[in-house]
Amino acid sequence: MSRKSIVVVLSEAERVRLEQWVRAGSTPQQVVLPARIILAAAQGQTNQQIARELRVQRRTAALWRRRVREQGVGCVWEIAPGRGRKAQYRTESVARIVTATLQTKPAGATHWSSRTLALAQGVSKNTIQRIWHEHQLKPHLTKSFKLSRDPKFLEKLTDVVGVYLTPPQNAVVLCVDEKSQIQALDRTQPGLPLKPGRCGTFTHDYERHGTTTLFAALQVVEGRVIGECYPRHRHQEFLKFLQRLDVEFPGTVTLHLILDNYGTHGHERVRRWLAKHPRFVLHFIPTSSSWLNLIERWFAELSQKAVRRGVFRSVQELEQAIQHFLNAWNTKPTPFVWTASVEKILEKVARCRRRLEQVQPGCTQSKRSAK
Repeated sequence: MSRKSIVVVLSEAERVRLEQWVRAGSTPQQVVLPARIILAAAQGQTNQQIARELRVQRRTAALWRRRVREQGVGCVWEIAPGRGRKAQYRTESVARIVTATLQTKPAGATHWSSRTLALAQGVSKNTIQRIWHEHQLKPHLTKSFKLSRDPKFLEKLTDVVGVYLTPPQNAVVLCVDEKSQIQALDRTQPGLPLKPGRCGTFTHDYERHGTTTLFAALQVVEGRVIGECYPRHRHQEFLKFLQRLDVEFPGTVTLHLILDNYGTHGHERVRRWLAKHPRFVLHFIPTSSSWLNLIERWFAELSQKAVRRGVFRSVQELEQAIQHFLNAWNTKPTPFVWTASVEKILEKVARCRRRLEQVQPGCTQSKRSAK
């Protein structure tokens, strides 16, 4: 590289962004330093002046001049591979720490933290964190699950997945379910808006102004959603929603409904209505297998994007927000594509069952067998 310094020219937006990163208390120091170097270079300072003021080597200032010229200001967040001193661990020490993480618990707690395990093992917390990262151990995280014990699990799984992967000809496939007890929550204070360097906020406490239940049907092929809110969650409301679907899809086209085993879906009045409307074909998912119903994926979208952060002073405001989200979604619907085969699902279930049997023998037996 020539001894002449590379000229650094920043746009106003880039300069503001770098200054925000420098000011933000959450910005790592390994990002703050190159940001200061780039800002100083953009002000016309030489490499020697930058090195003297920021106490770095002159070649470091020249390096960041070249990087920002080639990659833009975002390069300050990129960490080059192979940087830093390589950690040296004895194999026995690593094995001991991994075994302690997987097979032991601290006194009075459910899992280890990096500090408590570091104290117990006589190493630094950074050592624990590096070993956990290398072995993909995350004691602080958990995921909820439940293995279905439905005696007809395979039969129902094959039926539903078959409908997803090979939709019936000249028919409409609908994933139907209810999202009950959606709360109209009004926060006790207004939240702070989103700004650079800070996420939006809302208070932890709230005032509850009632609940509503959303009955929804996802059209699998198009991704369109038909939904309606009701104050209660009974077979009467489910019948009204079935009648709504009957109107939404006029004619004699067959409607294949994928739904769960909730009691309202098998009520006597519902069965009599379905007998009079044979174009409705029901496919029930196994118990404890809501993940098999694609409408649950859409419910997650609704919760994250319209309900969880919302402020509602009445149930009417909540239902209006749900309806607005429905309308916006149906303006440009996005279908959810099912890709897992029955074989892949059964392999995963078998692995889970084997592991659960090791933890507690007999816990995976079907309800019928357990009795």
